[in-house]
Amino acid sequence: MKTAYVFPGQGAQFSGMGKDLYEKFPQAKEMFEKANDILGFRITDIMFAGSDEELKQTKVTQPAVFLHSVIWAACLPGFKPDMVAGHSLGEFSALVANKALAFEDALVLVSKRANAMQKACEMNPSTMAAILGLADEKVEEICAGVTSEVVVPANYNNPGQLVISGSMKGIEEACEKCKAAGAKRALPLKVGGAFHSPLMEPARVELSAAIQSTAFHMPLCPVYQDVDAKPYVDPEKIKQNLISQLTSPVRWTQIVQNMHADGATRFIEVGPGKTLQGMIAKIAQGVEVQGAE
Repeated sequence: MKTAYVFPGQGAQFSGMGKDLYEKFPQAKEMFEKANDILGFRITDIMFAGSDEELKQTKVTQPAVFLHSVIWAACLPGFKPDMVAGHSLGEFSALVANKALAFEDALVLVSKRANAMQKACEMNPSTMAAILGLADEKVEEICAGVTSEVVVPANYNNPGQLVISGSMKGIEEACEKCKAAGAKRALPLKVGGAFHSPLMEPARVELSAAIQSTAFHMPLCPVYQDVDAKPYVDPEKIKQNLISQLTSPVRWTQIVQNMHADGATRFIEVGPGKTLQGMIAKIAQGVEVQGAE
């Protein structure tokens, strides 16, 4: 029996997150305080007692979710993953958990990623939408048919749930076409921009330089990466895939299928919320799915 540890991305945050870890584990308190120093502001104050609006700030959201995940993983007794993966931002958490990246270096990269993405969003007003109840292939076909605007598949979350990303007009047109094609719902998402699309190219360029200058190490176990859903242990390959991730779709459905095919019978989500657990249950039948305890 192999155990896969998985790490959530942006959107899983909630007020009060991490406070129990801070109070219970000396190691957690030390890591949180180190994070406050690195970021230059007390993110713990916002995580533990901030409002939903404060937590939604891009410079806060991504580091907050990352910190909750990696600090929880560091405090878990008997944490021995056979494989890891992370959904979008969660890939950074996965890389710290499997020792491919140092905690401090990853936090700096996550902060730079958040700021670079925020700038890209401001340069190109754009958005995302969740398409429910339509085959992935049909959604891909509809996106490809919107030729005058940018609109692409962004998150393959589970069969029948594909998030698309693009310009305001592109998303509007694709949503109408998806509904006409039989989608149960086409829901515009309350996000700041078109993540995992070509519109994130300025952020990819900016983050690329930071990633290239950061030391990556041989991991303890394979990381299944978002860009192609395949397992990697080569630090250089991991680095290149992480750079490509910002403008490429998150292939979560395929990651879970590949992990299951490679022997994972237990999936443990480490981080705020239960989003990934719900997705995994719809992708891989007969596996054990749980949160970290």
